[in-house]
Amino acid sequence: MVAGGRSPVAGRPPMNRAVFPHRWLPWLLVAPQLAISLVFFYWPAVQALHQSVLREDAFGLRSEFVGLANFARVLGDPAYLNSIRVTVVFSLLTAFGSMAIALFLAVQAEKVVRGRGFYRTLMIWPYAVAPAIAGMLWLFMFNPSFGTLAWPLKQMGITWDPLLRGNQAMALVVAAASWKQISYNFLFFVAGLQAIPRTLIEAAAIDGAGPVKRFWTIVFPLLAPTTFFLLVVNSVYALFDTFGIIHAVTGGGPGKSTETLVYKVYNDGFVNLILGESAAQSVILMVIVITLTAFQFRYVERRVHYG
Repeated sequence: MVAGGRSPVAGRPPMNRAVFPHRWLPWLLVAPQLAISLVFFYWPAVQALHQSVLREDAFGLRSEFVGLANFARVLGDPAYLNSIRVTVVFSLLTAFGSMAIALFLAVQAEKVVRGRGFYRTLMIWPYAVAPAIAGMLWLFMFNPSFGTLAWPLKQMGITWDPLLRGNQAMALVVAAASWKQISYNFLFFVAGLQAIPRTLIEAAAIDGAGPVKRFWTIVFPLLAPTTFFLLVVNSVYALFDTFGIIHAVTGGGPGKSTETLVYKVYNDGFVNLILGESAAQSVILMVIVITLTAFQFRYVERRVHYG
């Protein structure tokens, strides 16, 4: 029996279940995605696990099983520990910086009366720029010799040279990576703001709550599901998708001050051809990402309320 005293029609499946005419049709529909995941994720992951316990010669002609020696060497390397510190700083600044700016712009976009669609379109455009191109744009603008935005810094007495100063190089790659991701976050925050009932905000305004209080007590709590989703996405973006920006802007320098974990995997594996240790680093990075994502879903999502 269901609500209202009605019983489902005999012989018919429940309305909330999808029924396919053939039992193999669902597998055929998901087969392309399964094949892509197998070729581009699971197979490379298995290869990395296999290669992480091997040591190959410089020419790749023979390999030797060394067990966990590659992991021990990597975890004891000061350069790798430095890349962990750089990754933590870079990921936190990029994720929270891009989300905070995107949320501010989304809130301001809701206040625009005329030209709202045009304003939103302009905000979306940077997401279409490739990471390497975005990095080169910021590198040209802040080039210490001819950059249009580096000249005002010199006029203010700031010695600007991200090619020689590690802190300035970090600031530059964080700005480029955040700018690239703001558009993506902006889209989701705008969608989340549009889903909030206007009656709640109007009722709070009638009760005398100001704009700031309305935002922190009504708007931001209702954006918790969107914020949590973007937190996970931006964490993965900062760890992996910013490789092109770092490679184009600083190449991990100066003095490895912007060498993140994913860039060190590339530098050791493809540049220095230390394949075993590079594979071990990729396995460690995979474990870090899985652990971070599980932690976010296990503890952070507890504070998210889906209304």
